Amino acid sequence: MIRVEVKGDFACFSRPEFKAERVSYDIITPSAARGLLESIFWHPGMRYVIDRIYLLSEIAFTNIKRNEVASKLSASNVQKVMNSGKGALYLATPLDIQQRATMLLKNVHYIIEAHFDMTENANATDNSGKFQEMLKRRLRKGQNYHQPYLGCREFPAQIRLFEGNVNKLNLAYNGEEKDLGFMLYDMDYSDENNITPMFFRAILRNGVIDLTDCEVHR
Repeated sequence: MIRVEVKGDFACFSRPEFKAERVSYDIITPSAARGLLESIFWHPGMRYVIDRIYLLSEIAFTNIKRNEVASKLSASNVQKVMNSGKGALYLATPLDIQQRATMLLKNVHYIIEAHFDMTENANATDNSGKFQEMLKRRLRKGQNYHQPYLGCREFPAQIRLFEGNVNKLNLAYNGEEKDLGFMLYDMDYSDENNITPMFFRAILRNGVIDLTDCEVHR
C-alpha cells in the first residue's frame, strides 16, 4: 500500500458527456490518479489499483477560456500524402485557432491511497516489495518519468510521499455525505478492438471516496 499527497492550482478531469466545452468532474478520477502514479514509476510487471481518495480542500470551480487548435493531423491524411507524394503535412496554428471555455477545479489537494497487482509481464526477479521501494525512493527524491499533471498538461501536479496518519487529516466535508454522481473509473482494454469506459457511483463520505467495494458499470 502506498499513499501520495497531490496538490495543484488548477485541474480538469473532463466529463465525456460534454463535447464542445470541457467541464471537470468534482474530484480526481481513479484513472487520472493511476496516471499520476505511473508518471513517477511504471513497470509492465505491475498495475496500480486506486483504493481511496481523501479530499483535503473543498470543491471549487472556476471558468477560463483558452485558444486551442481546432483540428489535428490524422494518420489517414499522412498515408495519403505519402502515397501521392504531394499535399500539406502541417497545421497553420494562427489560421486554425478556436476559443473554448473550460470549467475547471482550483486549489485541489488530495491524498491518494493505492496498491499494485503483479501482472503476467513480471520477471522472475520481480516482486511487490522491490517495486514498492523503487516507487518510494523516486517519490522521496522527486523523480518522475514525465511531468505529472492534473487532467491537462498545462496543470502540473505537486506530488510527494505521504507518511502521516490519515486518521488525523483535516478532511473537507467531514461529517457529510455527498453524491457526486457517476464518474469515469477506468478504461477496459481487455478487447483491443473494443475499448470501453467503466463508470462508478462516486459517494464522498466524510471526505473520502472508497473504491475498494464500489460497483463498476460498463
